[in-house]
Amino acid sequence: MEQELKNFIKVWFSAIISVSYCFCLSTRIKPGVLRLISVLPVIALFLLIPLFFSSVHFSGASAFFFTWLANFKLILFSFDKGPLYPLPQNLPRFIFFTCFPIKPLQKPKSQNQIPKWVFAIKVVIFGVLLHTYDYKQHLSPTMLLVLYSLHIYLELEILLMLVKVWVFIFLGCDLEPQSNEPYLATSLQDFWGRRWNLMVPAILRPAVYNPVQRITEGKMSSDRARFLAVLATFLVSGAVHELIFFYINREMPTGEITWFFVLHGVCTAAEIVAKKRTFVGRWKMSPMVSRLLTVGFVVLTSGWLFFPPLIRGSMFVRLPNEALLFIDSVKHKFFRFGS
Repeated sequence: MEQELKNFIKVWFSAIISVSYCFCLSTRIKPGVLRLISVLPVIALFLLIPLFFSSVHFSGASAFFFTWLANFKLILFSFDKGPLYPLPQNLPRFIFFTCFPIKPLQKPKSQNQIPKWVFAIKVVIFGVLLHTYDYKQHLSPTMLLVLYSLHIYLELEILLMLVKVWVFIFLGCDLEPQSNEPYLATSLQDFWGRRWNLMVPAILRPAVYNPVQRITEGKMSSDRARFLAVLATFLVSGAVHELIFFYINREMPTGEITWFFVLHGVCTAAEIVAKKRTFVGRWKMSPMVSRLLTVGFVVLTSGWLFFPPLIRGSMFVRLPNEALLFIDSVKHKFFRFGS
C-alpha cells in the first residue's frame, strides 16, 4: 500500500504538469490536427499510467479517469469540442475537468434531486455487502450475480460522489450528477443514455455517435445511420472496457466484454428504431414492468459476458479485500490519533 501511495503521488504530479501543458496549447495552437499532434504525448502517457499500479482500485480508477475519459476529452479538445469546450476559465478548472469525470452544472438544480439520505443508505448497504463476501460460498449463482452487480454499482456511485464533493470543496461550483439511479431505468436507451455513468455518454456522443451519424446519413436512411452510430458507440465503449480490464487483470482480453457492449448496442439501437414505429408507440408498458425487464436484462447479460473475465481475474476477491484493508487502516490511524 505504501508503494501504491508513492506511485499515486508521482502519477498525479505528472498528470497535473501534462494537463497544464495542454491548457497552454489552447492559446498557442488553433484547434485542428496540429493541436491533436501536440497533445499525443500526453495521451500516450495517460495510456501508461494504470500500469504503475497493482491494486484494483488504483489501476481501475486511473484507467477510467485518465486512459479513457481524459484522453477522449483531450482528443475532442483538440478540435474545440466536448466537455472542455468552451475552455474552462482558468488552469485549476481545466485540470479538474480534464482529470475527473465531472461537468459543471448547466441548468439550475432540479426539484427532483435524490435526497442525501439515499446516498447514506447506499454507503450502509455497501458496508454490509463487503462482509457478505465472507459467506459467498453459501450463496447461489443468482445471488452472486446480484451481489457482483450491486458491488459494481455502489462502489462506482460512492467513488464518483467522493470525487464530486472533493471537487466542489476546491472549485466551489455545482456539478452535473454522475448517475441518475440506473435501477429506475425503463429502457436500455434510458439506462445507458440518461442514467448510468453519465460522463461516458457525454464523451462518446460527440466523439463517436455524432461523427458516425453525420458520415452515414448521406449514404443511407436516417434509421440505419442512427443504428450504425449507436452500434459504433457501444463498440468503442466495449474496446475501452477491454483495455481497462487488461490494466486490472493484466491478462489478454477474451472479447467477452466487447460482445457484451455489442449486444447492448444492437438491442438499444433496435429499441430506438422500434419506438419510432406507430404500432409500438401506441403500446404502453407499466413502468414497473419495464424497469424489471431493463434491469433484469442488464444483470443477466452481465452475468453471461461482463463478469466472467473479472471473476477469472479474481477481481471480486481483490476488491472487497482492498476496501476492507483501507477501512481498517483508516480506523487504526484514527483511533491511534485519538488516543
